[in-house]
Amino acid sequence: MDYKINSIVEILRNSESVMVLTGAGISAESGISTFRGSEGLWEKFKVEDIATPAAFYRDSDLVWRWYSDRRKGMLDAKPNLGHIAIAELESFFDDFLLVTQNIDNLHRRAGSKNLSEIHGNIFREFCINCSFARASNECYDLTPKCPKCGAKLRPDVVWFGEQLPKKELELSFDFASRADTIIVIGTSAIVYPVAELPYIVKSSSGEVIEVNLAETPLTQIADVSILEKAGIVLPEILKLLRKQMG
Repeated sequence: MDYKINSIVEILRNSESVMVLTGAGISAESGISTFRGSEGLWEKFKVEDIATPAAFYRDSDLVWRWYSDRRKGMLDAKPNLGHIAIAELESFFDDFLLVTQNIDNLHRRAGSKNLSEIHGNIFREFCINCSFARASNECYDLTPKCPKCGAKLRPDVVWFGEQLPKKELELSFDFASRADTIIVIGTSAIVYPVAELPYIVKSSSGEVIEVNLAETPLTQIADVSILEKAGIVLPEILKLLRKQMG
Protein backbone atom coordinates (compact mmCIF):
# COMPACT_ATOMS: atom_id res chain seq x y z
CA MET A 1 0.00 0.00 0.00
CA ASP A 2 2.96 2.34 0.62
CA TYR A 3 3.66 2.96 -3.06
CA LYS A 4 0.00 3.89 -3.60
CA ILE A 5 0.12 6.32 -0.68
CA ASN A 6 3.21 7.90 -2.25
CA SER A 7 1.40 8.17 -5.58
CA ILE A 8 -1.59 9.87 -3.96
CA VAL A 9 0.60 12.37 -2.12
CA GLU A 10 2.43 13.17 -5.35
CA ILE A 11 -0.91 13.81 -7.08
CA LEU A 12 -2.04 16.09 -4.24
CA ARG A 13 1.23 18.02 -4.23
CA ASN A 14 0.62 18.86 -7.88
CA SER A 15 -3.01 19.84 -7.34
CA GLU A 16 -4.51 23.26 -6.72
CA SER A 17 -8.22 22.36 -6.71
CA VAL A 18 -9.13 19.26 -4.70
CA MET A 19 -12.54 17.66 -4.33
CA VAL A 20 -13.50 14.89 -1.92
CA LEU A 21 -16.64 12.80 -2.33
CA THR A 22 -17.79 10.61 0.58
CA GLY A 23 -20.49 8.01 0.98
CA ALA A 24 -21.87 5.81 3.73
CA GLY A 25 -18.69 3.73 3.98
CA ILE A 26 -16.75 6.39 5.85
CA SER A 27 -19.48 6.73 8.48
CA ALA A 28 -19.75 2.97 8.84
CA GLU A 29 -16.36 3.20 10.54
CA SER A 30 -18.09 5.32 13.20
CA GLY A 31 -20.72 2.63 13.70
CA ILE A 32 -23.46 4.13 11.52
CA SER A 33 -25.30 1.59 9.38
CA THR A 34 -24.93 1.79 5.63
CA PHE A 35 -27.91 1.74 3.28
CA ARG A 36 -26.77 -1.28 1.34
CA GLY A 37 -25.39 -4.69 2.22
CA SER A 38 -26.54 -7.30 4.71
CA GLU A 39 -26.48 -4.80 7.60
CA GLY A 40 -27.97 -1.92 5.63
CA LEU A 41 -30.81 0.11 7.08
CA TRP A 42 -33.12 -0.77 4.22
CA GLU A 43 -32.83 -4.48 5.07
CA LYS A 44 -34.92 -3.72 8.17
CA PHE A 45 -37.45 -1.24 6.79
CA LYS A 46 -39.36 -0.76 3.58
CA VAL A 47 -38.25 2.45 1.90
CA GLU A 48 -41.82 3.35 1.02
CA ASP A 49 -42.78 3.19 4.71
CA ILE A 50 -40.09 5.56 5.91
CA ALA A 51 -38.24 7.75 3.43
CA THR A 52 -40.64 9.18 0.86
CA PRO A 53 -42.91 12.24 0.82
CA ALA A 54 -45.91 9.89 0.58
CA ALA A 55 -44.82 8.09 3.75
CA PHE A 56 -44.58 11.40 5.61
CA TYR A 57 -48.05 12.49 4.57
CA ARG A 58 -49.43 9.06 5.43
CA ASP A 59 -47.86 8.72 8.89
CA SER A 60 -45.52 11.57 9.83
CA ASP A 61 -45.27 10.36 13.44
CA LEU A 62 -43.84 7.01 12.30
CA VAL A 63 -41.35 8.77 10.05
CA TRP A 64 -40.25 11.09 12.84
CA ARG A 65 -39.86 8.24 15.33
CA TRP A 66 -37.58 6.45 12.87
CA TYR A 67 -35.54 9.58 12.14
CA SER A 68 -35.38 10.36 15.86
CA ASP A 69 -33.90 6.92 16.48
CA ARG A 70 -31.34 7.66 13.78
CA ARG A 71 -30.57 11.02 15.37
CA LYS A 72 -29.89 9.28 18.69
CA GLY A 73 -27.48 6.87 17.02
CA MET A 74 -25.72 9.63 15.12
CA LEU A 75 -25.38 11.79 18.23
CA ASP A 76 -23.71 8.86 19.98
CA ALA A 77 -21.33 8.32 17.05
CA LYS A 78 -18.07 10.21 16.83
CA PRO A 79 -16.08 11.39 13.82
CA ASN A 80 -13.46 8.77 13.01
CA LEU A 81 -9.89 9.18 11.81
CA GLY A 82 -11.12 9.37 8.21
CA HIS A 83 -13.41 12.33 8.93
CA ILE A 84 -10.67 14.07 10.87
CA ALA A 85 -8.12 13.52 8.10
CA ILE A 86 -10.43 15.05 5.49
CA ALA A 87 -10.93 18.12 7.67
CA GLU A 88 -7.16 18.53 7.94
CA LEU A 89 -6.66 17.91 4.22
CA GLU A 90 -8.83 20.95 3.55
CA SER A 91 -6.24 23.17 5.27
CA PHE A 92 -3.62 22.35 2.61
CA PHE A 93 -5.64 23.83 -0.27
CA ASP A 94 -7.15 27.23 -0.98
CA ASP A 95 -9.59 25.64 -3.43
CA PHE A 96 -11.26 22.65 -1.76
CA LEU A 97 -14.73 21.14 -1.65
CA LEU A 98 -16.07 18.17 0.27
CA VAL A 99 -19.25 16.68 -1.19
CA THR A 100 -20.92 14.17 1.08
CA GLN A 101 -23.88 11.90 0.51
CA ASN A 102 -24.13 11.39 4.28
CA ILE A 103 -26.66 13.18 6.48
CA ASP A 104 -25.04 12.40 9.83
CA ASN A 105 -23.21 15.73 10.41
CA LEU A 106 -19.95 13.92 11.25
CA HIS A 107 -17.91 15.89 8.71
CA ARG A 108 -18.97 19.18 10.30
CA ARG A 109 -18.22 17.84 13.76
CA ALA A 110 -14.77 16.80 12.52
CA GLY A 111 -14.09 20.38 11.42
CA SER A 112 -14.81 20.39 7.67
CA LYS A 113 -15.91 23.83 6.46
CA ASN A 114 -16.15 23.87 2.64
CA LEU A 115 -18.90 21.30 2.53
CA SER A 116 -21.78 20.39 0.23
CA GLU A 117 -24.31 18.10 1.95
CA ILE A 118 -25.91 16.80 -1.19
CA HIS A 119 -28.53 14.70 0.62
CA GLY A 120 -29.23 17.13 3.45
CA ASN A 121 -28.55 16.94 7.17
CA ILE A 122 -30.60 14.96 9.68
CA PHE A 123 -29.97 17.60 12.33
CA ARG A 124 -31.93 20.22 10.40
CA GLU A 125 -35.70 20.43 9.93
CA PHE A 126 -37.99 22.70 7.97
CA CYS A 127 -41.66 23.59 7.62
CA ILE A 128 -43.65 22.02 4.81
CA ASN A 129 -45.74 25.19 4.50
CA CYS A 130 -43.57 28.26 5.10
CA SER A 131 -39.89 29.26 5.05
CA PHE A 132 -39.12 28.34 8.66
CA ALA A 133 -36.10 26.11 9.19
CA ARG A 134 -33.84 25.30 12.13
CA ALA A 135 -31.03 23.11 13.37
CA SER A 136 -32.14 20.61 16.00
CA ASN A 137 -30.88 17.63 17.97
CA GLU A 138 -34.33 16.93 19.42
CA CYS A 139 -35.86 13.46 19.20
CA TYR A 140 -39.61 13.28 18.79
CA ASP A 141 -42.40 10.78 19.43
CA LEU A 142 -44.86 13.04 17.63
CA THR A 143 -44.37 15.29 14.62
CA PRO A 144 -43.01 18.72 15.62
CA LYS A 145 -44.97 21.77 14.50
CA CYS A 146 -43.73 24.99 12.97
CA PRO A 147 -43.58 27.80 15.57
CA LYS A 148 -44.46 30.34 12.86
CA CYS A 149 -47.47 28.82 11.10
CA GLY A 150 -48.30 25.59 12.95
CA ALA A 151 -47.74 23.27 9.98
CA LYS A 152 -45.66 20.09 10.23
CA LEU A 153 -41.88 20.14 10.31
CA ARG A 154 -39.97 17.47 8.42
CA PRO A 155 -36.34 16.34 8.43
CA ASP A 156 -34.13 18.30 6.04
CA VAL A 157 -33.02 15.24 4.10
CA VAL A 158 -33.60 14.24 0.51
CA TRP A 159 -36.15 11.45 0.29
CA PHE A 160 -36.61 8.90 -2.46
CA GLY A 161 -38.52 10.50 -5.31
CA GLU A 162 -37.26 14.01 -4.49
CA GLN A 163 -34.81 16.17 -6.41
CA LEU A 164 -31.39 16.94 -4.98
CA PRO A 165 -31.05 20.55 -3.79
CA LYS A 166 -30.27 22.74 -6.79
CA LYS A 167 -27.74 24.97 -5.01
CA GLU A 168 -25.70 22.04 -3.66
CA LEU A 169 -25.86 20.22 -6.97
CA GLU A 170 -24.67 23.21 -8.98
CA LEU A 171 -21.85 23.90 -6.52
CA SER A 172 -20.66 20.29 -6.75
CA PHE A 173 -20.79 20.00 -10.53
CA ASP A 174 -19.19 23.40 -11.10
CA PHE A 175 -16.31 22.47 -8.83
CA ALA A 176 -15.88 19.06 -10.48
CA SER A 177 -15.50 20.73 -13.87
CA ARG A 178 -12.33 22.51 -12.69
CA ALA A 179 -10.96 20.14 -10.03
CA ASP A 180 -7.43 18.83 -10.49
CA THR A 181 -8.14 15.85 -8.25
CA ILE A 182 -11.09 14.05 -6.71
CA ILE A 183 -10.79 11.55 -3.84
CA VAL A 184 -13.80 9.23 -3.70
CA ILE A 185 -14.25 7.56 -0.32
CA GLY A 186 -16.63 4.89 0.91
CA THR A 187 -19.26 5.03 -1.82
CA SER A 188 -20.64 2.44 -4.20
CA ALA A 189 -20.32 4.98 -7.04
CA ILE A 190 -23.60 3.83 -8.58
CA VAL A 191 -26.10 6.47 -7.41
CA TYR A 192 -26.53 9.21 -9.98
CA PRO A 193 -26.21 12.10 -10.53
CA VAL A 194 -23.55 12.24 -7.76
CA ALA A 195 -21.72 9.22 -9.18
CA GLU A 196 -21.04 11.32 -12.29
CA LEU A 197 -18.70 13.71 -10.43
CA PRO A 198 -15.51 11.59 -10.74
CA TYR A 199 -16.14 11.13 -14.46
CA ILE A 200 -16.45 14.89 -14.90
CA VAL A 201 -13.10 15.37 -13.18
CA LYS A 202 -11.56 12.62 -15.32
CA SER A 203 -12.94 14.08 -18.54
CA SER A 204 -11.29 17.41 -17.67
CA SER A 205 -7.89 15.69 -17.33
CA GLY A 206 -8.12 15.52 -13.55
CA GLU A 207 -6.92 12.66 -11.35
CA VAL A 208 -9.28 10.21 -9.66
CA ILE A 209 -8.36 8.54 -6.36
CA GLU A 210 -10.55 5.88 -4.79
CA VAL A 211 -10.53 4.63 -1.19
CA ASN A 212 -13.10 1.93 -0.58
CA LEU A 213 -13.45 -1.52 0.96
CA ALA A 214 -14.49 -3.16 -2.30
CA GLU A 215 -14.15 -2.52 -6.01
CA THR A 216 -16.75 -0.30 -7.66
CA PRO A 217 -17.46 0.76 -11.25
CA LEU A 218 -15.07 3.64 -10.54
CA THR A 219 -12.11 1.34 -9.82
CA GLN A 220 -11.42 0.78 -13.51
CA ILE A 221 -10.94 4.48 -14.27
CA ALA A 222 -9.25 5.51 -11.01
CA ASP A 223 -5.64 6.65 -11.25
CA VAL A 224 -5.06 5.16 -7.80
CA SER A 225 -7.42 2.79 -5.99
CA ILE A 226 -6.86 1.49 -2.44
CA LEU A 227 -9.19 -1.16 -1.06
CA GLU A 228 -8.97 -0.39 2.64
CA LYS A 229 -10.73 1.55 5.40
CA ALA A 230 -10.58 5.33 5.12
CA GLY A 231 -9.61 5.53 8.78
CA ILE A 232 -6.42 3.63 7.93
CA VAL A 233 -5.56 5.14 4.55
CA LEU A 234 -6.32 8.84 5.00
CA PRO A 235 -4.19 9.40 8.14
CA GLU A 236 -1.24 7.84 6.27
CA ILE A 237 -1.78 10.21 3.37
CA LEU A 238 -1.90 13.16 5.79
CA LYS A 239 1.21 12.00 7.62
CA LEU A 240 3.27 12.01 4.42
CA LEU A 241 1.61 15.18 3.11
CA ARG A 242 2.57 17.06 6.28
CA LYS A 243 6.19 16.08 5.78
CA GLN A 244 6.25 17.21 2.18
CA MET A 245 3.94 20.25 2.25
CA GLY A 246 3.75 21.26 5.90
